[in-house]
Amino acid sequence: MGQKDIVEKNLEDYNDVFSDIVNGFVFCGKRTVKSRDLRSLKVRSQYKADKGSLHEEERDNAKYWSVGKVKIAILGLENQTNPDKDMPFRIIGYDGAAYRSQLLDENSKGRCPVLSIVLYFGESRWSGPRSIKEMVEIPEGLEEYVNDYKLHIFEIAYLTEDQVKLFRSDFRIVADYFVQKRKNKTYIPSKKTIKHVDAMLKFMSVMTGDERFLEAQKVKTTGGEPNMCEILDQVENRGIQKGIKLMQGENDILRAERDAALAEKAAALSEKDTALTEKDAALTELVQKDAALARAMELLKKHHIAFA
Repeated sequence: MGQKDIVEKNLEDYNDVFSDIVNGFVFCGKRTVKSRDLRSLKVRSQYKADKGSLHEEERDNAKYWSVGKVKIAILGLENQTNPDKDMPFRIIGYDGAAYRSQLLDENSKGRCPVLSIVLYFGESRWSGPRSIKEMVEIPEGLEEYVNDYKLHIFEIAYLTEDQVKLFRSDFRIVADYFVQKRKNKTYIPSKKTIKHVDAMLKFMSVMTGDERFLEAQKVKTTGGEPNMCEILDQVENRGIQKGIKLMQGENDILRAERDAALAEKAAALSEKDTALTEKDAALTELVQKDAALARAMELLKKHHIAFA
């Protein structure tokens, strides 16, 4: 299970977010699915790998939707950041596993339908297949006998403003971000409050690659439920403070380097002065010796003393 899957579950596993996504896409914003009527469900599909070993794959998120003791449906969410050419096979595998789980449940008193929704967060349009028949070549004469299985894919970045407004949970902020980035290449955060702050920021940092959300996880907010605008403002202010400290640190380093360079030059000048002083002393001594020799020669001449 990848990091993205884990992060997605942390956000979408909240019943208010899960029900909001289903209501927004399936029921056009009508509050049909209540968060209190959802119960988490693990659905795994089995498949054989190339070497023949049996593997299990767990779907991103699934919940029982029931009112009282009456099961209405099994609802599943799948998240994609890139088109998957095998997505119809994956979905039919998950849904088939969900139907099979009902057969194996001895305590189940009824059967219910399974609905899977694929949330696609890519910037480009979904280019993968949307049904089984788009994936396979059907021999002539079998078309009407081969059952198709269609995907319900929603391209988050291509939602309209009216569609985004259908969501009431933290998912509205998610949808708004991807729509803005696709249309404007920039993001101006809204003032809608965030209920699940940590899960939201983790989701956004992993799914978008925007380091501001990663930095925002380190920022402590005070008082009530914050909005994205407040959080990113705090991140920006923290960045400014870090920049000031960084500049101060760089100035301290430059100052220390300058002082070290000046000290090194002073030491070099001092060394030169010492050498010059030694040369002056040696020259003075030589001059004195020459003067003494000259006086000695004068005395010798005066007394007519010659060297043999």
